Amino acid sequence: MIRFIAQRLVYMLITLFIIASISFFLTLTLPGSPLTMEDKLSDAQREIVLEKYGLNDPVPIQYLNYMGNLVQGDLGVSFIQDNREVTSIIVDKLGPSAQLGAQGLFFGLLVGLLLGLLSALYHNSPIDYGSTFVAVVGKSIPSFVFAGILQYYIAMKLGWLPVAFWEGFSYTILPTLAVSMFPIAIAARFMRTEMLEVMGADYITTARAKGVNKFGVVWKHGIRNALIPLVTIIGPLVISLFTGNLVIENIFAVPGIGDTFVTAVMTNDYPVIMGTTLLISFVFVLVILLIDVLYGLIDPRIRLSGGGK
Repeated sequence: MIRFIAQRLVYMLITLFIIASISFFLTLTLPGSPLTMEDKLSDAQREIVLEKYGLNDPVPIQYLNYMGNLVQGDLGVSFIQDNREVTSIIVDKLGPSAQLGAQGLFFGLLVGLLLGLLSALYHNSPIDYGSTFVAVVGKSIPSFVFAGILQYYIAMKLGWLPVAFWEGFSYTILPTLAVSMFPIAIAARFMRTEMLEVMGADYITTARAKGVNKFGVVWKHGIRNALIPLVTIIGPLVISLFTGNLVIENIFAVPGIGDTFVTAVMTNDYPVIMGTTLLISFVFVLVILLIDVLYGLIDPRIRLSGGGK
């Protein structure tokens, strides 16, 4: 198992290296200049600023300097935000993003699993059709469309909740609902399919023949077995929530990583773009690593096929 995890860690580091390299060169191709009010700077002032941030060095030298600092944990300083360290900016913005993602995942899984369970237990009934409709709508329509609908009807028309900003729990409800629609759809479809398969299994028929009541059959034999493969969808859901929040945070003016990333792209703040990109990539590969480890624990054949012992 140790060899299995060590192998995955090496893959993780190689992936992050490739992402950092590609992101570095792509960032430099962004149109515009990272210098604020460049047209008002004299040639001497412009040279001083470029020298300060190392932007007048050849691109290969900039790349080597950045990767060298990255290995030491230094993400550089922001060009725009008063020379603040990128690490400090990310730490300040991480809280709202993590809270929004956690709330969206928890609410989405809870509602989605409940809808999927009811859909399977009342198969081919109005409840089943309604749950399937919700799943199809949640899967088909992007979360930013839900965000606009929620803002217009619930916040502006009805006035029940704030339109935007992040000043208390009530401000988190609408963005949470917007980001949770996709997890609701995925979890509902997944749970419905798994429950229908489990409830048709031979051991369920045996349990019923032994006199186990409906609640016991559903709870002890149905839900537990249907939830085991849940690990296969939690990872992709976490990743989709983290990346999907980039747009939702901007729509609801949430001071998180997504809002910081969009602002950095618009102002050509290269170090912040690189820092947020690497953070998202790190979460992505970390989730994949955890899923691989869980697979290895659940099914030892995966470890053996991957060369682990």
